[in-house]
Amino acid sequence: MAFIPNPFKLGFGLMRLPKTPEGAIDVPQVCQMVDQFIAAGGTYFDTAFVYDAGASEAAFRQAVADRYPRQAYTLATKLHATMMCQDEQSAKQEFYTSLERTGAGYIDYYLLHALQRSTWQKYDEYGLWDFVREQKEKGLIKHWGFSFHADPELLEQLLEAHPDAEFVQLQINYADWENPGVASRRNWEICRVHGKPVIIMEPVKGGILADPIPTVRQVYDQAGSQASYASWALRFAAGLENVHAVLSGMSNLAQMEDNLKTMSPFTPLSEVEMALIHQAQQALDADKSIPCTACHYCTKGCPMEIPIPEIFNVENRKKGSPKFRTVREYDIVTQGRGRASSCIACGQCEAACPQQLPIIRLLEDCKAELEA
Repeated sequence: MAFIPNPFKLGFGLMRLPKTPEGAIDVPQVCQMVDQFIAAGGTYFDTAFVYDAGASEAAFRQAVADRYPRQAYTLATKLHATMMCQDEQSAKQEFYTSLERTGAGYIDYYLLHALQRSTWQKYDEYGLWDFVREQKEKGLIKHWGFSFHADPELLEQLLEAHPDAEFVQLQINYADWENPGVASRRNWEICRVHGKPVIIMEPVKGGILADPIPTVRQVYDQAGSQASYASWALRFAAGLENVHAVLSGMSNLAQMEDNLKTMSPFTPLSEVEMALIHQAQQALDADKSIPCTACHYCTKGCPMEIPIPEIFNVENRKKGSPKFRTVREYDIVTQGRGRASSCIACGQCEAACPQQLPIIRLLEDCKAELEA
């Protein structure tokens, strides 16, 4: 099946769906968001076996598959070889479980999930490259690729070893464009050289660019911009060549409405607007905040149950506001769980972190700042 270009670039990421006060996914609100998305021309939905421990795929079925004909949408979901599975059999079972959970009948875009230095060999060990090829031959997968969180050298290695991979999902945003730990630009360029369409994840860096630091806000505000801060990040990502979809993990109707306003119709950044992006990048380079996107991959195997993203958020807010109630907020986020000082430096978190953050050292810093 030919890889057909996607005319509507916005993809609905289902990683950060709205929640009820009880912590469950707010399916009625998700249904409203889906209705707006599809009415505007959107078709691309992105979830994963591990998102919300499977609740994301189930919510997709309730909000999309059970309510719309199959031709109205395309579905992307993912197989993670090291999270929520113990061996080759349980890894491969993720595919069949995803088929059942989503109710889609087949998967349009299937991804080997979050390949990085600490995980990629498991995909070889479990034979998962051949496994997805087999599912495509059966018609259960239309296109397959992988999502990637590592260095350009490994990306080159994987694309040379698996030239039939049809696309790559990369973290790309203007904050990480030249970040050596994420290597957005270099990884994007490698995909262009290999002729692989790119799916962009984290275009607003987990919400960081939707509510940026004051110096970044100042760049856009002084230019007289009436657009949302998130819209600048989305337009930067969507304006790149060779991009099939730009995923936005929307958490409420307001975010959906703003993103649709930005992307329907889509207008690339002008030279003047790109100059503002460069100013925002310079402001971010000067910032000393911890660039955590709160994906929580680091917490799933933490033996001390440390709420790492929440602690980093408290530390960042402490730096950003001298009036912030640091002690109270720190006590709230760590209540009944580990504190920064609980870290035993096992390294599990750093191996899982897509941002390649030095989490052990950062927790030491937080301990000094928040527990003194």
